[in-house]
Amino acid sequence: MAKRDFGEISDTCKWELPDYEPWFPVSEKSNPLTRDIDKASPNHIVRLLAACDAQMFQKETGTTYQRLFSDSVVQTMLEVARTVEQILRDPEDSLVVLSGCGTSGRLAFLTASCFNRALRDRQQNTVYSYIIAGGDRSLLTSQEASEDDPKLGMLTLEKLCEGKRHVLFIGISCGLSAPFVAGQLDFCLKHPDIYTPVLVGFNPVTQAREETMPGYSLTFREVVQRMEEQRGQRAFIINPAVGPEAISGSSRMKGGSATKIILETVLAAAHTAAFTNTHVTRRVLLDMMRGYERVYSVTYSHSDQIATLLQTAGLSLQCGGRVCYLSWGSLGLVGLIDASECIPTFGADYEDIRGFISGGYQDVDNIEGALTSLGSQFCIAHEDFVSLVLPTLSDRDTVLLLYTCHDDVGDVEKMAHRVRKKTSNLHSLYHGLQGDTTADIIGLLCSSVLNITWPSSTVHMQWELSSKLVLNAVSTGSHILKGKIYRNHMVDLQVTNSKLYHRAIHILQMLSGVSLTQCEEALLKAIYNVEQLTEDITTAGVTTHTLTASRRNRVVPLALVCLLIGCSLSEAESRLESHPVVRDAVEACLTSSQHLTSSPGDQTSTNH
Repeated sequence: MAKRDFGEISDTCKWELPDYEPWFPVSEKSNPLTRDIDKASPNHIVRLLAACDAQMFQKETGTTYQRLFSDSVVQTMLEVARTVEQILRDPEDSLVVLSGCGTSGRLAFLTASCFNRALRDRQQNTVYSYIIAGGDRSLLTSQEASEDDPKLGMLTLEKLCEGKRHVLFIGISCGLSAPFVAGQLDFCLKHPDIYTPVLVGFNPVTQAREETMPGYSLTFREVVQRMEEQRGQRAFIINPAVGPEAISGSSRMKGGSATKIILETVLAAAHTAAFTNTHVTRRVLLDMMRGYERVYSVTYSHSDQIATLLQTAGLSLQCGGRVCYLSWGSLGLVGLIDASECIPTFGADYEDIRGFISGGYQDVDNIEGALTSLGSQFCIAHEDFVSLVLPTLSDRDTVLLLYTCHDDVGDVEKMAHRVRKKTSNLHSLYHGLQGDTTADIIGLLCSSVLNITWPSSTVHMQWELSSKLVLNAVSTGSHILKGKIYRNHMVDLQVTNSKLYHRAIHILQMLSGVSLTQCEEALLKAIYNVEQLTEDITTAGVTTHTLTASRRNRVVPLALVCLLIGCSLSEAESRLESHPVVRDAVEACLTSSQHLTSSPGDQTSTNH
């Protein structure tokens, strides 16, 4: 092994050390692998993202954290799969509910839709349902304030399950932090005759959120502790540590991928057992998870092509252009999800990266049906792309086709020709089987082609994960190139719920080096656009702060500039106007701060 690799291994494992950012839970730590990702080239960005994603599959080291393949995690997955199997064998008056907020809620929807479709294909009654905080509009836009309402979560679950005699509830909260989900888990614990709760997340239970939830007497940690008391009997917790995200706290990435792997492994194993008159075994679960690990390896073996897509999308965003995903089948849902998550993560406009699916809401098949009356950002069909986007499409925009050999390739070719008449900036991501040449004609119309070839044993859900990894790299990397990331922190995130409010404060503390109290004060000044905080502001609750913040832009960058150079809010706004790229603004402030704090002839300077 080359000497360089020892450093990489050291960085890979460093986050597991007890003295590495001990004040953060695992899901909020910064990943030592990506501390300079904001200055990396497109190819290097992809390599760093691949290294971070590899942490999902690392084996347990026998130290602090259990991992995806740990015996305790696999055993709990086995028990949950057997519970699902029992429901599938006797589905009358039973329900499997998957619930979450943001990314977790979107994956709950994607999973429930997939397995209900599988049941319909077998002429079986559907048993899956989903809940996403904020309702179906949250599938496409950020409605994150709903995450902070545990009572709303409880009431939504109770209404959905009315009349059911057995409900397996799977609550997803990557950081063990969402009050909406905690309220649902607490409700399940209070009604054990009907509900069996399962928590899926990626922090140890000791790192579950401790703040008291709004309008509730419990904390998330106290709910989890109650689940721990009944663990393995009437409650289950699946919480392997998959390591810090490549972009700190951005759980749409590894957290989302690991969620997809766990849910699909558990449910697919249950389906196989129920409909082949066998039983779920550990071997079946392990084989399925290793299949997903192979998907990871195959996908990142195309790193150069992924980097090309990333760079192209980044150039579009840098020059004010758009990135559009035109998708077919379930890959369309993956594209819609990835695009929707850029808004809260990077403070992006909904037009920066947009997803369109061939059949629109008919393909989405969500509970509330078509949402187009809510505005143009909810127009998601290819016909919407043709009417709203295609007329103004130019070479500064990037269009990515996502399809498989099971889709209507003739329709893909027709759309490719229409786009090609407006722009040469057309690219494709195609999943096909070995020996398949279906995509060759379409590839001739594209500036770049990413064809991923699979053995016939690969299932469609694995193609979805592969597409997710690619799109996560494209959308994250393009925003890095646009300057939305400083070091490996998302400094332009939207502060729209309590989790993001506290995350913003910790990001400010990490980058400025001042106290958490000073960071919160600076954040509040930016949120309320005031130079001095009033008593009304300081005594208001976090819900009031986040509601106000949802109507303001760039509050975290403003607060950071104020902290770095001790300036007024108006001066910070002026500096950000002259340096629109957050990274440039921060570095300019650091240079200014170092110059001001260095005495004449002194070669040392303050380093934040």
